[in-house]
Amino acid sequence: LSLSLSLSLSLSLSLTPSPSPSTHPEPCHLLARIGHTLRLGALLPTRQPARVQAALGRALLHLQHAHSTLLPYNLSVEVVWGGPRRAGDPETALRCVCEELVVNGVSAVLAFPQSRDELLQVEFMATFLEIPFISIIEQGEPIRTQNRFHLQMTTRVPPSGLAELLLAVLVREGWQGGAAVLCPGSEDSGILEHLQQQGRIGLNGLLSRTPSALASSILLFGSDPECMATVLRGASQLSLTLHPTHWIMGFPLSLDALHSIGSPLGLLAYGEVNRKPLNFYIRDALQLIGRAVFAATAIRPDLALIQNVVNCFDKPNKHEVPSSGQYLARFLSNTSFDGLTGQIQVQHYRSRVLTTQRFHIWSLQRDAMGQPSWVTVAGFQAGHLEVEEQGLWPGVTQRVSDESPGIHPGGRWQPGLPVAGSRLRVVTLVEHPFVFTREVDDDGQCPAGQLCLDPHTNSSDVLNHLFRELEQANSSSSSNFIPSEIRKCCYGYCIDLLEKLAEDMQFEFDLYIVGDGKYGAWKGGRWTGLVGDLLSGAADMAVTSFSINSARSKVIDFTSPFFSTSLGILVRSKDTAAPIGAFMWPLHWSMWVGIFVALHITALFLTLYEWNSPFGMTPHGRNRVRVFSYSSALNLCYAILFGRTVASKTPKCWTGRFLMNLWAIFCLLVLSSYTANLAAVMVGEKTFEEVSGIHDAKLHHPSLGFRFGTVRESSAEDYMKKSFPEMHEYMRRFNKPTTPEGVATLKTDPAQLDAFIMDKALLDYEVSIDADCKLLTVGKPFAIEGYGIGLPQNSPLTRNVSEYVSRYKSDGYMDMLHDKWYKVVPCGKRVFAVTETLQMGIQHFSGLFVLLCVGVAGALLSLLGEHAFYRFILPHLRHQHRLRYWLHTSQVRHSFLCWLLVQFSKLSRPTPSPPTQGI
Repeated sequence: LSLSLSLSLSLSLSLTPSPSPSTHPEPCHLLARIGHTLRLGALLPTRQPARVQAALGRALLHLQHAHSTLLPYNLSVEVVWGGPRRAGDPETALRCVCEELVVNGVSAVLAFPQSRDELLQVEFMATFLEIPFISIIEQGEPIRTQNRFHLQMTTRVPPSGLAELLLAVLVREGWQGGAAVLCPGSEDSGILEHLQQQGRIGLNGLLSRTPSALASSILLFGSDPECMATVLRGASQLSLTLHPTHWIMGFPLSLDALHSIGSPLGLLAYGEVNRKPLNFYIRDALQLIGRAVFAATAIRPDLALIQNVVNCFDKPNKHEVPSSGQYLARFLSNTSFDGLTGQIQVQHYRSRVLTTQRFHIWSLQRDAMGQPSWVTVAGFQAGHLEVEEQGLWPGVTQRVSDESPGIHPGGRWQPGLPVAGSRLRVVTLVEHPFVFTREVDDDGQCPAGQLCLDPHTNSSDVLNHLFRELEQANSSSSSNFIPSEIRKCCYGYCIDLLEKLAEDMQFEFDLYIVGDGKYGAWKGGRWTGLVGDLLSGAADMAVTSFSINSARSKVIDFTSPFFSTSLGILVRSKDTAAPIGAFMWPLHWSMWVGIFVALHITALFLTLYEWNSPFGMTPHGRNRVRVFSYSSALNLCYAILFGRTVASKTPKCWTGRFLMNLWAIFCLLVLSSYTANLAAVMVGEKTFEEVSGIHDAKLHHPSLGFRFGTVRESSAEDYMKKSFPEMHEYMRRFNKPTTPEGVATLKTDPAQLDAFIMDKALLDYEVSIDADCKLLTVGKPFAIEGYGIGLPQNSPLTRNVSEYVSRYKSDGYMDMLHDKWYKVVPCGKRVFAVTETLQMGIQHFSGLFVLLCVGVAGALLSLLGEHAFYRFILPHLRHQHRLRYWLHTSQVRHSFLCWLLVQFSKLSRPTPSPPTQGI
């Protein structure tokens, strides 16, 4: 049963401009005949037709939204669908194509065969109908044919291509024999068959399917990661990996599958990267057809646009009337372009449409932290194996020593030879914490660190002589060949990095300190320091805090930066004695004013509340011996503020006492804060030079007498010379030969320099080890730069070392080195302002002022309450005889009530009449 899908999509294919009118006049009668439409057929597969149909729909939709047209005369394309067909039935397949596609006059057909039988059916139909077919093969091997009507495009590398990849890897391994191990249920035998056919060498002429002790390489086939991991673990337990044997995964794997395989080290695997989806291949196939039609229309538009085969059983005589399919096939075979899947090229002698698939070859090695990790060691594309890093390919040391007679292990490395097994000469410069030096022990050796020479010369002849003497001393276990003052032990950040590189890249090194102690600058017609040693050939590599700048990069190579830094400014602190008015410093002037203003206002309210209270010591109304005046209130407030224990009048009313207690709380908090800051002020304050950065006026106006310098022939001096020539001219007299000497001039008494400019990474370390905490980096960083490993120009080691450095940064090894050598000490991570004393302003005590204001307002309510009590409650209480209970609440009110009772009794008692005198 066949299903006919009559879906027509009218859209404009894109990617190439339409032909100019001068190429061929627009055939209006032909365009009217075909309805301005070019028909293409799509033959759906028997399995999963919906998936293929969706991919084809996405490809057509994308081309519909393109801007320029692919077909000439602004033609649109109509896609006619056919299928699915019954599997294994050629007659049904041919009927489907004839009834659904051919009768619609299609110019070409896209087919999606999913088995070899379906592919053969397409081959037969293309030959019989003489209509161009393009088969997009997702799995399996293309058939070998020279049919110009049938082109085959593979979306995956077929077994023959995988066999070609494995053969290239085996040859790179130095194949001396091999075996193949297949996991149960594996379907990889096709790769083995092609490998046997393609290979000229093998285990006894053929690949054995059982492991052999003589085999140098073992191929492990299987699609189940658990099975493959089990085989590799079993091989390790059986000690098969102790022989010079390399395990290679025979079937491509994904990166996710690799994580489940953890042994043995040196294991090789491969897999396709950047794999393109099906709709990308469909778009390239449509573009191939469109380009061919475009070219054919320019010559014979009638044959290119009108399909004369519209009946499978009534074809025109090919000797009388040429077929449009024959005409279009000629242009398909001669079309090539850059498509979405790479370079698209048609091989007419093989009926293949070549696409690009790229594979990566991975090796299981230890990463910077010592853990097993998969590393990309090579790539495979278009039949070529490209080894990315010579030192990473497993087994390279053994091959170098056995197969390269011109390479002597332990001898000095020469450009053009593998670095593994060779000896590099490395120059360094002492700069803490990147490189330290100390004396050797009594035997002239270094129990920790690396032995390095300090010859105080840059002569290649002297260096060659010294290292030959050192080699003889090592061979004879004697240290009398080289004076002990030349022998040093080098250690530090960069030495650890150099040791890690030597371990991973499998080389040895001879280390010496640069003779003139300079980084390198153009002086006297030549380069000095590290740069000069690299240019003269005295050293193969420079490892230290070597700044990357434009001048050096023109004459030598740098690796990718292993440390990022900038230039900074180092200053020294100034210890100053406390001035005469230092006792005022703990509080800001606004706070002092606020305290005394609040004191007088509080005293004023205390007086007013006391005078207006019926229970207060008022100057009128009640005859009191003592009166609470404004001076009494001031005396009380000052006594509370300064904690004096002197005789003072206290308010008698409730309102006054409430406000007095609030004032006491206010004074307590202010005095505690003042006392806490007073001690720090009285012992003196620590200040630093105020330098905002490189653009500060102190640096740009030498007339101010500000002294500053840097290290001679360093990247800092080169930056100052180029960016600020006038400033550089002034500071030259203050420049120092090394960073430690420059820092020492800041710490002398009196100081010889006011500021020192150098790499911030070096200055931060000097600050961190300053026991007196007198040094500080100030201002904003400037001149961002990085430290790199220097190599001679066009050195073959630059790329490999850069990739290792990048890997160390991503693996966290560089962070570990930073934590190791930049130790955290009390002065290491401080941040000072211009002064260390914190003045406390009025804003710090705003809450206390608010509390005091609330107390004043609350006292008003209390005063109103007293008057209400006096006027409305006391008249009722005088008729009751419970006055004794008031003594518990207020002695004043108890006395007042008793006095009222006595006065009332006196008034109610009858007054005796005076005696009458007789007449």
